[in-house]
Amino acid sequence: MSTFSKIEPSYFSKDGCRLVWTGLDEDDTDTVILNKDELLQLVEILKNNHVGNVELEDNVSEILINSDVVQFRLKDRDQLEASTDDFRDKVLEYAKVPHEPQSVQTSTKEFYATGWTKSESSVDSKTKSDKPKVTLLQAILSGNPKKLDQELSPSDLFRIFGTRRSTRKFAKTKVEDWKIEKILAAADTAPTAGNFQGLEVYYVKSKKAKEALVEAANRQPFVNAPLVLIFCMNPDRVKMNFSPDMLTKFSLQDATIAATYSQLAAHALGLSSIWIGMIDEKKVQKILGTELRPSSILCIGYPDMRKPPKSRRKLKDLIHVLED
Repeated sequence: MSTFSKIEPSYFSKDGCRLVWTGLDEDDTDTVILNKDELLQLVEILKNNHVGNVELEDNVSEILINSDVVQFRLKDRDQLEASTDDFRDKVLEYAKVPHEPQSVQTSTKEFYATGWTKSESSVDSKTKSDKPKVTLLQAILSGNPKKLDQELSPSDLFRIFGTRRSTRKFAKTKVEDWKIEKILAAADTAPTAGNFQGLEVYYVKSKKAKEALVEAANRQPFVNAPLVLIFCMNPDRVKMNFSPDMLTKFSLQDATIAATYSQLAAHALGLSSIWIGMIDEKKVQKILGTELRPSSILCIGYPDMRKPPKSRRKLKDLIHVLED
């Protein structure tokens, strides 16, 4: 059971705030983000010792302030609670002084894959052979990680298509490094315009950055997932003689296809994901420290509960055939 622990500034607004609950593990946290109006309504009710409710921005979630307990009924999330007295003290103390937004300090570094054995078809540096050397990308995609007891069973691509379903609630289980490397390698195999690979992928490990991304993605809590990848457009890599708008379109397509490959790879590895397209591009750019435009955020992890895929419309309604 999580316990309400603190109230802290937002990452982007000096007027909003973040309400934080902590579980038994210090990394096990739940957060509710309030904007300026929601916080003002909450303060008004608490300082007058009233009971009442505050409707949140999504028009579904709400805060119920009772005499003994404050309840947070949240869309797609478990209910959170706090003692009214403790909650009132912390919120009113916070509201006494103005606050500046929290800063997110991140830096990027090169990615190095580890733990992969050489394929049998790789060439020993001391042995002459006509066989081509196997690249690291090929080794990750086709090989098994070191010290893996069980063999990786071959996956049926059409089974992967047919059983994938988005997940909005992830287990706390850590995603294994070798699975992450396969997911990243899958993105690198995606087709791109002219093979210029007009995209970049940001692998977000920073806890602070993940928390800030929740605010940058319309307060969707599942953005703070075990594995977070951000796919960005890089039209400068597309060296083709077309207009800037067309090059931007190519790079958007490149980034989108790469994210799709990673999403399918994750499902093939027993993981689940949620594709986030509702993002504030400027806020995401600030978190990443880049001027590249983000196209999507892919959140990946083990699902809290496995569910069957949702029904789809009939092919006859989807497909439109043109004949002579």
